[in-house]
Amino acid sequence: MNRQFPMPGPQQGPPLVLKARSFLGLPVGISLKSGQGVAGILCQVQSGEIFVLQYLYHAQFATFHYPFQDIQDIHAFPKCRQSPMY
Repeated sequence: MNRQFPMPGPQQGPPLVLKARSFLGLPVGISLKSGQGVAGILCQVQSGEIFVLQYLYHAQFATFHYPFQDIQDIHAFPKCRQSPMY
């Protein structure tokens, strides 16, 4: 019997990978298993890593990569409040 298995597609993979893919191009906060946190624009999910554009200083930005094995969770930034904050 020759069984055909579907090829992995963009909607398949571990839950954290799927979550990361849904946040592509958005500002995210990333909690690492080390207890540290980072924030930036999620640019790419590839080869077991995420690539995040982060602000350094002045007008400088850099892309950092984090392996999924080091990531606790990923959260999209909330929307800004429309009412004035006092």
